[in-house]
Amino acid sequence: MTKRPVRQRIRQALLLLSLLLFPVTMNYFSPYVIIDGAAQGIINGSLIVFGIQFLAALFVGRLWCGWGCPAGGLGEACFTVNDKPLRGKQGNWLKWAIWAPWVGIIAWAAISAGGYHQVNFFHLTESGVSMDAPERYFIYYIVLGVFLALSVFVGRRAGCHTICWMAPFMILGRKLRNLGNWPALRLKAETERCINCERCTQACPMSLDVNGMVQRGVMENSECILCGSCVDVCPKKVISYTFSKGK
Repeated sequence: MTKRPVRQRIRQALLLLSLLLFPVTMNYFSPYVIIDGAAQGIINGSLIVFGIQFLAALFVGRLWCGWGCPAGGLGEACFTVNDKPLRGKQGNWLKWAIWAPWVGIIAWAAISAGGYHQVNFFHLTESGVSMDAPERYFIYYIVLGVFLALSVFVGRRAGCHTICWMAPFMILGRKLRNLGNWPALRLKAETERCINCERCTQACPMSLDVNGMVQRGVMENSECILCGSCVDVCPKKVISYTFSKGK
């Protein structure tokens, strides 16, 4: 068995830790809790977290997805069961079909409440722990079950492509950054050094055609989670991280 690069072992350890902490943190990523808070004019933990994800994406893109997302940790844990790549853009539209009406409901709820007029980070999570009562595990297991089923029956990080309600915040943040073209964390490639071994494409947990991106000299993709798998697997060190302008 090939030993994984140190960076990837650290990354996957962080994803696993985030997954193990999900019973504590789930409400801070909750699509329901943010609606309930909006209906009462409360800026709560999930709204703050989603706002931070959008702002962070202006400088580090979808780094959270690759290094800290509990659902991503579950998805990658399932690679030993189903490592089938999701080619093309199949299913990518679905998360937008979920996200757009959800954001509309949040806006409607907030407007109906007369706007936001208080901040309570622990709204519906008074103890600070999301799963602080047995009955709350019902929703917890539904969420895990859906992401687990997609990974097992569809393929690599299928939930990230299809149903993740957090990804659009970061994708929009990244697109705004690309329009402004200010310095940010991104990948760059020295195309002339590429030997077309396609190991980068094979290693990508988001099933991207990384080799094709290298050949085009454009390493930007809205589904890229900046995990660095392509960086670490390339035998010629064609791909690298950079914090700079450009795409």
